Amino acid sequence: MSSLRQALYGIALLGALALLIWGQETRIDVAEGQTQRATDAAKTAREDADRNLATAKTLTATLTQEREAQSALRTQQDMLRRGLAKRERTIEELKRENTELRDWAAQPLPDAARRLRERPALTGAAAYRDWLSGRGAVPTASDQPAQ
Repeated sequence: MSSLRQALYGIALLGALALLIWGQETRIDVAEGQTQRATDAAKTAREDADRNLATAKTLTATLTQEREAQSALRTQQDMLRRGLAKRERTIEELKRENTELRDWAAQPLPDAARRLRERPALTGAAAYRDWLSGRGAVPTASDQPAQ
């Protein structure tokens, strides 16, 4: 019986060894799968980072362009303000020098011009559209009575 017992022990040992090898192989397969998933996740994260970097560079370039455009607009606005102030000074000087111009500037606006400047308080585009379409048509210059 001892040889039978030894054969059974040998078979049990081989079975245990086979089970151990199968368990290790399964663990290796699982580890390889996890490694592949981690590699894929790293690749996806790298691609996302590259896209985000490209977007950041684009946004930085756009911001720089907008700041330059704003600076140019501020410069133009300052020039226009200086020009307007100069024109207003010129008009005031002309009014002081020329009595005919001063009398003309002191007259009230004609009714037609005053009506063009009158506008109710509007809130939104729809109200403005309704106000425009509700007004009567502006007569042409040939329909104006002589002043």
